[in-house]
Amino acid sequence: MDHGTAERRFPPERVPGRGRGWYRGDCHVHSELSHGGELTPEQLAAGARAAGLDFIATTEHNTSDAHGAWGTLAGDDLLVIIGQEATSHTGHWLALGIRPGQVIDWRYRVRDGVIERHLDQVHQAGGICVAAHPHAPYPSGVFMYPYDGFDAVEVWNGLWTSSLPWNADNESALAEWGRNLTCDIHGGRWRPAAGNSDTHLEGQIGTPHTVVLAEELSTEAVLAGIRAGRSWIAESATVALSFEVSAGDRSAGIGERLETSGAPAVVRVDVRGVPSGAVSFHTDRGKVHREALPDDGSGSLEWRTSAEESAFVRIEVRHPGGEMAALTNPIILT
Repeated sequence: MDHGTAERRFPPERVPGRGRGWYRGDCHVHSELSHGGELTPEQLAAGARAAGLDFIATTEHNTSDAHGAWGTLAGDDLLVIIGQEATSHTGHWLALGIRPGQVIDWRYRVRDGVIERHLDQVHQAGGICVAAHPHAPYPSGVFMYPYDGFDAVEVWNGLWTSSLPWNADNESALAEWGRNLTCDIHGGRWRPAAGNSDTHLEGQIGTPHTVVLAEELSTEAVLAGIRAGRSWIAESATVALSFEVSAGDRSAGIGERLETSGAPAVVRVDVRGVPSGAVSFHTDRGKVHREALPDDGSGSLEWRTSAEESAFVRIEVRHPGGEMAALTNPIILT
């Protein structure tokens, strides 16, 4: 299909009949309309379905040219979110949920002091702003802006990886995000972690992706779930995870706050799909507990703490070699 001359049809903002649930999606995807992209939107849609995704975001570099190509490719099994990657001179970021045909400016750098204006344009359109691959291995890809004003941070980006979807740049992004988390939670405004493939080539889509608890499969609900941190990141759809903390008769899930009233907090994690992997528990004191998974990769784990000991708890699941398989946003304890 010639997307330059074909009739423009924008994707619907909601998939009917899909209520509250956990939805898997990749919010950083490029077609042949981006520099370095080799796939058509049709190929991306087929790849997303094959990878077990429920939603994707079209995020071409600095253009809205692909927005109108997705109307016939979305369906009752795939939500397509309108977006863009703004590749500024001192960091890239994702504008998700912008208006069809809208283009966010990218021609500036951190010393120009204009980033807030462009973030406001996305928020006024009902969208969210995600700092992309903050430690990418090239000059403009290193994220130099403060995270203030951004809604989430892409701590796991799949583009610059080799056989496994994890590398030193992701490790650095995760460590930076983790160090900031305690101060951000104490200040009342923490920024959730997200993970995306940054697909340019065949076989990359969904590796990794973000699993979001949304009230329905719609752009508004998915972005609300990402903004609230009701999400975790998976290497692929073969990895499954559930995580909650309870205290007395109260419980909370990922991205939520648990009022413990001084009662002991019981952390429960269920994982499958990571053979011989390891689960680690992280708080404001760093990594505080680790347990191995059996050879078949499935396990139910429990650990106890308190709000006095831990301001929050988050989970990482790694392969035997240390590569990430899954990680979660925190559950906050008070």
